[in-house]
Amino acid sequence: MQSIPRALRRALVGKPIHNERFSDAVLPKRTALPVFSADALSSVAYAPDEIILTLALAGTTAVAVSPWVGLAVLVVLTVVITAYRQNVRAYPSGGGDYEIVSKNLGRTAGVGVGAALMADYALVVAVSMATAAQYVTAALPALAGRRVELAVAGILFVGLLNLRGLKFMGRAAAVPTYFFLAVLTALLLVGLGQDLTGSLGDAPSAGREVLPAAGFDAGLAGLAGALLVLRAFSSGAVALTGVETITNSVPYFRKPRAANAAATLGVLGAISAALLAGVLYLADRTDVVVVGDPEEQLLVDGRLPGPDFFQDPVLGQLAKTVFGTDSLWFFVLVAATVGVLILAANTAFSGFPTLASRLARDAFLPRQLQARGDRFAFTNGILLLLLVAVVLTVAFGANVNSLIQLYIVGVFVSFTLTQAGMVRHWARVRRMRPHPGVRRELFVRRAVALVAFVLCAAVLVVVLVTKLTQGAWITIVAIVVLSAVMAGVRRHYDAVDAELALQPDSPVRALPSRVHAIIYVSSVRKPLMRALAYARASRPSTLEAVVVDTNAAATRRILDEWRRLEIPVPVTVLHAPYRDTIGPVLDHVRGVRRKSPRDLVVVYLPEYVVRHRWERLLHNQAIRPLRARLHQERGVMTASVPWHLSSASGQDTGPESAPEQRASRP
Repeated sequence: MQSIPRALRRALVGKPIHNERFSDAVLPKRTALPVFSADALSSVAYAPDEIILTLALAGTTAVAVSPWVGLAVLVVLTVVITAYRQNVRAYPSGGGDYEIVSKNLGRTAGVGVGAALMADYALVVAVSMATAAQYVTAALPALAGRRVELAVAGILFVGLLNLRGLKFMGRAAAVPTYFFLAVLTALLLVGLGQDLTGSLGDAPSAGREVLPAAGFDAGLAGLAGALLVLRAFSSGAVALTGVETITNSVPYFRKPRAANAAATLGVLGAISAALLAGVLYLADRTDVVVVGDPEEQLLVDGRLPGPDFFQDPVLGQLAKTVFGTDSLWFFVLVAATVGVLILAANTAFSGFPTLASRLARDAFLPRQLQARGDRFAFTNGILLLLLVAVVLTVAFGANVNSLIQLYIVGVFVSFTLTQAGMVRHWARVRRMRPHPGVRRELFVRRAVALVAFVLCAAVLVVVLVTKLTQGAWITIVAIVVLSAVMAGVRRHYDAVDAELALQPDSPVRALPSRVHAIIYVSSVRKPLMRALAYARASRPSTLEAVVVDTNAAATRRILDEWRRLEIPVPVTVLHAPYRDTIGPVLDHVRGVRRKSPRDLVVVYLPEYVVRHRWERLLHNQAIRPLRARLHQERGVMTASVPWHLSSASGQDTGPESAPEQRASRP
């Protein structure tokens, strides 16, 4: 019968998957698209809002520039997708940007890219869930004060699904993602049809006046206006997130993996471009208005709105405009959008653990992060991402606009360094290929990478200039600190490997001169007799029992019982004037080691094995800290001699339970 914790774990996570069934966990393109592309596809739920509300700082007329800002984003998206389709074919192992940069630009740059991507994966989850909470409150205004709770609940939900394993998440992802695409496509097609026939109405916010922020009285004129347009562009560039997830997840595609990943990237780019362009076009045609602070920037019926005012997101306003204010389509769109935003967070839950496992394999992160759980998921990486995302969400109050300011920096750091690495990669490969036709093809590939590098570097500069004081500095500090931590972890592992490497003349290969066995005695009972039997059976050079005298009467009873049973092992009484049971044992062991530094000391510790957790509070309280301290002593081993109490697995009377030996440092 399973224990309650184990049964609960099986109910939540599912049954373990055997190694031979790992191939079943890979995904076809039709399932990989929603699993790995939901991040980029869902950005249409908040990227148009960020473009419009940023431009709205310069007043109502400035919002008209939003389609052109969106067009610039689409140009960058097209170039990046084209370049990354080449990347997955050149590096199909799943190392993605980290592998490319490490192999072509060096280990330091690779660690920087890894840190940047990890920071952005955490922000993907936080932004997606905060946006989902915003859409939920748009449909259910009564929950407006529960955004943080809603966002955190979404993070926990997605984390649990990923702990169940990738294939389960793939099946779960397909329906809501394709449902979102169908609903949004219907919205855009009907809206475009109404626009062509002249029946497209105005958005609910069309009559509202936007008050320019300080310094933007002249609209977008001058340097301030130009910087605002660039800031809107950098906010809209969140539409490019998600590309790197596919390159990091190539091993999860069915064979041929590289070709399938490249095809999925192409489909992702086409769909993302069409959705973003369509939403921005309809938003412009219907005069949608969204601002960052309605209480300060917006005039509704000639007055500033109160704190209870709520503005619908862009997609919500378009749904009400196209299908009618009271139409059920608004709630259908909200449900579909929330679903795809949840899966956008899943994209990060797929990419982050894979990247973390790769970094752990290269000794930049704790090696526990490369271990797979029962369902072939990187359980430790999933739990780490879940924790960081929850902290970010709570710290920023699930405010999308605040979180967006931290966003995108890491992605474009990665994009820029990756394309620089690919420029070097294609140049090196081209030098090794003498055939003219192959060289021409490689020249084109290098040119694509070079264009992508220049473009991504320019966008990165724009992001840093326009968002540094808005919160991007937090991401930069996080990347630098995480890079330093990973470098420190690597130095530690390198030092440990150097210390533990075997040499032909290594002294650890020599046998100890003698073995001194010491039996710790707290009472004369069956567990002690078993420990004595095991110690004597090992035929040590010397054998003694030690009793710590913390109570004179108890010590006297032990010695009397020892003599009565005629146990043929000498007893040493260790005085403990301060009633400390650990210090006297350590002093005694150290004394033995000082006399014979080349000898081995084995301390036998009788212990009880219990079944119930509460019973652990009643037993072995003196043994555990003693064993922990003995582990710190050089040349000392501890041998745990278990005695199974009847409450554990039946009465323990035989000698079948061998002692568990633990060695300290040599």
